[in-house]
Order: sequence, then structure tokens, then C-alpha cells
Amino acid sequence: MRIITGTARGLRLETPEGSDTRPTADRVKEALFSMLHFDIESRRVLDLFAGSGQLGLEALSQGAALAVFTDVSRECVDVILRNAAKTKLKDRCRVSVHDYKNYLKGAAGREKFHIIFLDPPYNTSCMKDALELIVKYGVLEDGGVIVCETDTELAERKRRKGESEPDDGELVLKDVFCGDAELMSLFEIKRTQRYGRTRLTLLRIKDFQN
Repeated sequence: MRIITGTARGLRLETPEGSDTRPTADRVKEALFSMLHFDIESRRVLDLFAGSGQLGLEALSQGAALAVFTDVSRECVDVILRNAAKTKLKDRCRVSVHDYKNYLKGAAGREKFHIIFLDPPYNTSCMKDALELIVKYGVLEDGGVIVCETDTELAERKRRKGESEPDDGELVLKDVFCGDAELMSLFEIKRTQRYGRTRLTLLRIKDFQN
């Protein structure tokens, strides 16, 4: 796992031990930052389920002004701090041990971000819950983007069984919003694309559209 471009290009990052974290593959990360290319410079970034911190650090390497990293694991936070020091990006980082719900509640009225990365554990409701709280507490800047990374296991299973593959809207509804159509209606799907078993979905909150 490495920084793919920018000031820290090519530097390899440390990853936490064990299976609780799931680093984003380099080719998926390249696709993601290609989507965000013109939205990164001087932006404020939140890496909410930060793991190794690779997404926030990549954004900083490409010119983001600040990245806030939160993770419930002390081990992950220690890894992020070491990676930030290695990439010489530590002066633009804020790193803390926080449950995502508590962090978002505490940020209400205090902080807003242009880009929020959401890559929580698969097969949980964390993505849906985080999206609800981002709306509730107003932590996304006007016109900001939420980046969701999800698994496409449902589509893979259906294809193996010979069934027709669900369309993108069905997959986003299930994997990102846990089937909550009312919550999904609050968002514009700016882009969604599958890379192997990983789906990247970029969202905007509809009230923020110009």
C-alpha cells in the first residue's frame, strides 16, 4: 500500500495488523482520486473510519489543506500517526480515537468538510448510520462530496447463480443505504462504479445542489 501521487508519491504505508481493517487496493484508490482530482486542492477532508489513514494522507499528498482522521482503534490511530510522520504530512493532520457517532455529534456546529471518506467494516449498518448523522449534524460543506466504499458481494452471488445483476441504483440502495430508500432520497448519486468486488459511490446531499 503506497501513496500514488503528489508530494509523498511512492511512499509505502504501514497497515494495522489483523483483519479488522481492509486497506483500499491501489487500483481502486487510483480510480477514486481520478474522480476527485479537481476537488482536492485546499479542501478540508474527513477520513471517518480511517484505518491506516491512507485515503486522508493521499488527499493531503495531492494538496488538501487539512485531514481529520478518526478511528475507534488505538492501534489504528498509532499507525496513522506513524504514516503521517513518514509522509511528512503530519502538520496538516488531526488524529483522534473516536467512535464515528461521537465524533460527528461533537463536530456539529464546529466543523465542516469538503470531502468525507466512508470505508467502514462491510456487512454492518455503519455506512447508513454515518450518512444519517452527516445530514443531521451538518458536517458536509455546501457542494461537498461523500465517498462511499462498499462490497459488491450481492451482485457476485447473483451472477454465479445465473440471475440478472441488479442495476446500480439497487446496489447503491442495498450496499450504501442498507435498503433505506427514504435516506437515499436525500442524496444525489454523483457517480458509482465497480472495480472488482469494490464499488465506489460519490454522493452529494441534495439540499446542497446549486
